[in-house]
Amino acid sequence: MSTETLYQTWYMTQRQLTAILRQPIFLVVTLVQPVIWLFLFGSLFRKVVELPGFGAGSYLDYLVPGVVVMSAVSSNMWAGMGTLEEIERGTLNRFLTTPVSRAALMNANVVQQGVSTAAQSVLIVLLGKLGGADYPGGVGGLLVLLVASVLLGTVFGAGSNAVGMLVRQRESIIGINTFLLLPLTFLSSAFMAPGLMPSWMRHVADGNPVNWALVAGRSAMSADPDWGDVLTRGGALLALAVVAVWLSTRTFRSYQQSV
Repeated sequence: MSTETLYQTWYMTQRQLTAILRQPIFLVVTLVQPVIWLFLFGSLFRKVVELPGFGAGSYLDYLVPGVVVMSAVSSNMWAGMGTLEEIERGTLNRFLTTPVSRAALMNANVVQQGVSTAAQSVLIVLLGKLGGADYPGGVGGLLVLLVASVLLGTVFGAGSNAVGMLVRQRESIIGINTFLLLPLTFLSSAFMAPGLMPSWMRHVADGNPVNWALVAGRSAMSADPDWGDVLTRGGALLALAVVAVWLSTRTFRSYQQSV
């Protein structure tokens, strides 16, 4: 990717970030929702750690990475709605008549989602700390969790863009997101330790990208990180993110040829 393309991508990203900042209600809801999850689930399930085999001293310590990852999935899943809005308003077609890079047009949405995911994740981590959560892995572990959440968000954000380009219907995106969000979350270790999950759920979780981010983040945040787990899961997320961005770009080119 050339320097000019990178510059254009950042310019288009700034445009989308500015649009978000001009919608204070959307901004507040986006930031408040994970706070509700954090303290609602934290209060409801705090005694779960007393079960034999859970393996965590505090449920809040265990929950913070789960909420970070769940927030990354739920917010990025809707990226395709923004793409559809740009198509319906004719904004995207107008940009196609300019010299701006096609990769910049498509990837700006993904980069904007990544910046938003990072900000949201930092807020959740800080609120968890205020609530009494402990992060033995220090700043390094938290950075791994942050990177894992952004990579996972990129997978779902780029995938949502690709779906939006293919189906071009809001109802389809809503249906797909509603169908996937809770199963992907609960078929992972977001809220429950793997040792207490049924064996079939553990096997499904092993192939779930949501769980890859959780394993990488929690391992790096522990007092004795397993860097093999971090590198394996993190590498898998990176590879999947690259594939998702490539697929998103390909579907955009197909759309360009159809207008």
